[in-house]
Amino acid sequence: MINPEPANVSSAENKFTASDVAQILSERSWHTGEFSAEQLHWCEQAGALLGPQSTGRVALANLLSLVFHYDAKEILSHTDSHATLSRYAARDALRELARLLLDPRPLTSDRFSELIEKMKMKLDIRGRELFQTVRLSLAGRSGEGDLDRVILLLDEAAAADFTTPVKSARNRIIEFCATVD
Repeated sequence: MINPEPANVSSAENKFTASDVAQILSERSWHTGEFSAEQLHWCEQAGALLGPQSTGRVALANLLSLVFHYDAKEILSHTDSHATLSRYAARDALRELARLLLDPRPLTSDRFSELIEKMKMKLDIRGRELFQTVRLSLAGRSGEGDLDRVILLLDEAAAADFTTPVKSARNRIIEFCATVD
């Protein structure tokens, strides 16, 4: 299972609450009006998962933007995206991830870990070749582990019915694969 809280970060180091996340969503017009209980629960999860990864409010807003803005054409217009996809077995990893995400079950932490393990076993790849492809296709960037936490927030955000619709992991991989040439 992917641990949503890194071992070296204590909960006391998280400066961000559900209220901070809700304020950012309102400021960026990702959500307008009152927040439902489901949306506030998501904001709490987002603060807990992304807060320890964020050095400040701007960094938190940048991670949240990856949840609320996803455009595969834009992502693939960057040369670093093509560099990621040109790595050993990246296209194989992309195809396998897409196959596994066609199952409409929500992408939870347990399911994400399960998908990663299945991909490792089937493709016999690890590390950068696997994770950067997954992160690029679902979070829109090929960076580090903080993007895994963004990925874990996608399906619940999609279900929470924010003002700005969020694309689920399944919808993102379909869009990404349809855009890759």
